[in-house]
Amino acid sequence: MTQYQPNFTSDNAILVLTATILEKLHEFSHSPAVNPISPLLRRNNLARTIQSSLAIEANTLSLEQVTAIVNGEHIAGPKKDVLEVKNAIAAYQVLYSKNPYSVQDLLSIHGLLTEGLIAESDILRTGSVGVVKGQQVIHLAPPASLVPQLLSDLFAWVKHSAYPMLIKSAIFHYEFEYIHPFADGNGRMGRMWQTLLLSSWNPLFSYLAVEEIVKNQQQEYYDAINLSTAQNDSAPFVTFMLEAIKQALDELPHNRDVLSPPLEKLVAAMGNRTLSVKEIMQSMNLTSRQSFMRVYLYPALEKGIVEMTLPDKPTSRLQRYRMKTQKK
Repeated sequence: MTQYQPNFTSDNAILVLTATILEKLHEFSHSPAVNPISPLLRRNNLARTIQSSLAIEANTLSLEQVTAIVNGEHIAGPKKDVLEVKNAIAAYQVLYSKNPYSVQDLLSIHGLLTEGLIAESDILRTGSVGVVKGQQVIHLAPPASLVPQLLSDLFAWVKHSAYPMLIKSAIFHYEFEYIHPFADGNGRMGRMWQTLLLSSWNPLFSYLAVEEIVKNQQQEYYDAINLSTAQNDSAPFVTFMLEAIKQALDELPHNRDVLSPPLEKLVAAMGNRTLSVKEIMQSMNLTSRQSFMRVYLYPALEKGIVEMTLPDKPTSRLQRYRMKTQKK
């Protein structure tokens, strides 16, 4: 086992936050009134997660634009920003099949995330990097020659550490940002890999839009990183991330947003496609149009899950239907 040991000092706030999150996770896993695991929720949270994480890194696309790309639609926007979104979608599509303790898997995800955007894609950086604010360098990362060993030690530590996953995943995130192993994409990769670590422990985390909380508290996020660096202790950053996780859990939809089995079936059949009634029925192996409209389509339209492509012409023979992104 590695001798590497990140500096971390727990306190009452961290213990209370950890206990509160564990209680909420227990509630979600045992309450029949709460069912956040739905295809629609996962798709919507994917769009929110990608838009938020990229916005932190100065991507200009709105949530509506990112959602359109997630749904397979073409949008007008800066070429680089659109490519960043498409790359992020590709990365998230395979993220949860990756080994959270594998440096090689980390490199493969970085390759998907940065393909066509930077020269040093899917490899560790070969030069010096730092974090600059204005004209001031606020963090100079370790020399590139040390990165492979530092990263290997960090992965070994997070795999074997006895700390609860809630805590050690946040420590990992901070230490990852301190090492800054890539020429670019370190913020996105650090946030993604903490999510992967957490979801490997509890699958619910693959449905949480923690990135959106971080985006909405972006300055506090950077302040927590800087304070941890100044104190040589990751506790301030761990506290921030635990508070973000708790808020994301608080914002998960409860009973009023749970989809009925018929609506879940409709969502799964439609996916990201825009379809006619006939095409949807064929996907669901249904033959009775009247029953389909009554049991599936009308409730989905009423609940705001599905929308018409021609809302002003509901009976048009050209009418198609697609999933509608739920607004917060």
